[in-house]
Amino acid sequence: METKMIEYARPDGKKVPGWLEMPVAGKNAPAVVVIQEWWGLNAQIKGVADRLAKAGYRALVPDLFRGKMAKNRDEASHLMNTLDWGGAVQDAYGAVQHLKSFAPSKVAVLGFCMGGALTIIAGVRIPVADAGVCFYGIPPAEGADPSQIRVPMQFHFATKDDWCNPPAVEKLEQALQRGKVSYELYRYEAEHAFMNEARPEVYNANGAKLAWERTLKFLATHLGG
Repeated sequence: METKMIEYARPDGKKVPGWLEMPVAGKNAPAVVVIQEWWGLNAQIKGVADRLAKAGYRALVPDLFRGKMAKNRDEASHLMNTLDWGGAVQDAYGAVQHLKSFAPSKVAVLGFCMGGALTIIAGVRIPVADAGVCFYGIPPAEGADPSQIRVPMQFHFATKDDWCNPPAVEKLEQALQRGKVSYELYRYEAEHAFMNEARPEVYNANGAKLAWERTLKFLATHLGG
């Protein structure tokens, strides 16, 4: 499989670096824009793109931090808190457009933690996206109103999450129902970031396996992969 750093344009014309994984099926395969956690474009998030490519999808990870990667939680928090979120949405928008420029196939946005919050924003603000998969992320109210999501969405949340806690998830689901959003929402007896195998203190192998199976089924349904 081909693996490479690329550069693509976002709607305002600015250039964005990104990590692209290609499947055996090549440039006509359906595609997924993968949005990183607050750690940056590291080996773990590249691994997610690789797994998607092996499942038959083109996978593009925008480098939201432009080469910066966090070594610890303090650095990660600083990078997230200083992120231009409007610019990050533009990065994701451009990534969807770039993937569609090679083929008329459908494109989903999939993200974790900070990237999960951006996935919800994408579902509201990126009309060219076709679906979304959000892992344990909820944007602030000013970021997007989840009731306005216009694409099918799948959500994965942990019951022991101190950020996307059960009351916050319940509030999100009420908004989805109010907006008549097409969605699936799953809860796991796990901690925040339970999908991240690079963090053994929170990784939950059973939950991660089930969530990934559900993700691939959802993508196949809505992207035709």
